[in-house]
Amino acid sequence: MDLKQIIRDVPDFPKPGILFRDITPVLERPDAFRAALDGLAGLLAPLRFDKIAAMESRGFLLGAPLAVRLEKGLVLLRKGGKLPGAVESVTYYLEYGEATLEMHRSSLRSGERVVVLDDLLATGGTALAAGQLVKKVGAEVAAFVFLIELTVLQGRAPLIEAPVFSLVKYP
Repeated sequence: MDLKQIIRDVPDFPKPGILFRDITPVLERPDAFRAALDGLAGLLAPLRFDKIAAMESRGFLLGAPLAVRLEKGLVLLRKGGKLPGAVESVTYYLEYGEATLEMHRSSLRSGERVVVLDDLLATGGTALAAGQLVKKVGAEVAAFVFLIELTVLQGRAPLIEAPVFSLVKYP
């Protein structure tokens, strides 16, 4: 199935000049959602890893069913202030300011191999912060995996610590 034919282009969102790649139509169609999960599972098949760390919020939509399918634990990477209890955090810079990414301290143990998953790879800043968060607790990034990659933004360039995989690429 050609997911590019299903992913919706939304011009000028969230601001003028941006072409947003909307995965909502993929999620609305069980056949397309299954194809996306099958494709992501296929990218992960040769890898040895213990858990999937999915980024808020669209990463959760892909990470949860994928973790169940692959019988792996799911680690939630959330925006600052959204997790109860003891957390680790990383603050990073975006083109429009800064953000904080957090996870429960108890979610990962030293030496575990983790796949960092999100719906979209653009500039790589959030994924880089996710990798730093994983390493902060002594775990290792086994791979970065994305449903969509915007190759023109060269977001994989800063992700040098592990292989980067994407299912659908746009120039």
